[in-house]
Amino acid sequence: MLTDRQMRIIRSARDWVAEYGEAPSVRELASAVGVSSTSSIVYQLRRLRERGIEVETRGRRSGRCPHCGR
Repeated sequence: MLTDRQMRIIRSARDWVAEYGEAPSVRELASAVGVSSTSSIVYQLRRLRERGIEVETRGRRSGRCPHCGR
């Protein structure tokens, strides 16, 4: 079962793509969800990936594996 925040993240990302035609950055996604901490969004995105739900974001690439974060 997904948390309310995870559902808001998924919904906000979907709405962003529909409106702007591209995935939101983590910062834009945090703003859309109403969260001031981008690390909270990153944590939730990691939790969603662990459940097999990929929410695409755009921005700088860290060189880390997009699946495990290493």
